[in-house]
Amino acid sequence: MGRIKRGGYLIEWSIGDQYPKHIHIYKDGKQVAKVQVPGLLVLSGKLSARLRKILTELVREKII
Repeated sequence: MGRIKRGGYLIEWSIGDQYPKHIHIYKDGKQVAKVQVPGLLVLSGKLSARLRKILTELVREKII
């Protein structure tokens, strides 16, 4: 399992996840969103502008 903290969010994903890859995002121990990457398609929850920027940077850096 991959895991990274950025901007107060915990972002987790499964290593070797089947396509399309998705990530789970938590804040204060509660799931905020589930997002398909790299296109940032929201599968559940909501993305704030700040969270979208964080995820965009992580995709650009090829971390997620």
